[in-house]
Amino acid sequence: MVHLPCAPASVSLARRALSDELTQAGVFDAAVSDAVLVISELLSNAILHAYPLAGERLQVAWAVSAGSVEVAVSDGGSPTVPHAEHPSVSSVGGRGLSIVAHLCQTWGVRTDDVGLTVWAILPAPRYREAADQRAHSDLTDAQIAAESKAPTGPGPWRLRAEAHSPVT
Repeated sequence: MVHLPCAPASVSLARRALSDELTQAGVFDAAVSDAVLVISELLSNAILHAYPLAGERLQVAWAVSAGSVEVAVSDGGSPTVPHAEHPSVSSVGGRGLSIVAHLCQTWGVRTDDVGLTVWAILPAPRYREAADQRAHSDLTDAQIAAESKAPTGPGPWRLRAEAHSPVT
C-alpha cells in the first residue's frame, strides 16, 4: 500500500510500480498491461472525481496471489458512487469503468468512515504456472489461459463491497 499525491503525476508512478512488481512475479505481459490500464483508470477517476484523503493524498494498493491480482484505490469519497456508464457514440468520455469491467473478473466499490475504495480483480497468470500446467497435461495454451481466468476467492477489499458484473 502506498499513499500518492492527488495529482496526475501519481498515475505514472502507480503504473510503473505495479508493472515492475507483476513482471518480477512472472505474470504474462498481456496481464501486466491489463492491470496497469485498470490501476490507471481507477486512480485517474479518483483524481478527477473524488475528494482526497487527509494530506491531499490517495491510497493505492494491490495484492498478487496465485492466478490473480487485486488492485484498489481509496479516496475521501465523492458526491456520486462510481459506476460504469453507457455514453453515446459521440461522447468523448465515460467509458473507463466499462473498460475496467470488461478486463476484470469482478470489481466493486466499498465505503467506510474515511471514504471510498474502488477495487478490481484481474487474472494474472504466470509463465511458470503455465509451463507447469503444460508439462503435466495435454491442454493447449488457449485452454490453460482460459483456466487461469477462474476467480480465486474473496480478497481483502471485497468485504462489504458491492460487486459489479462485467459489462458486455
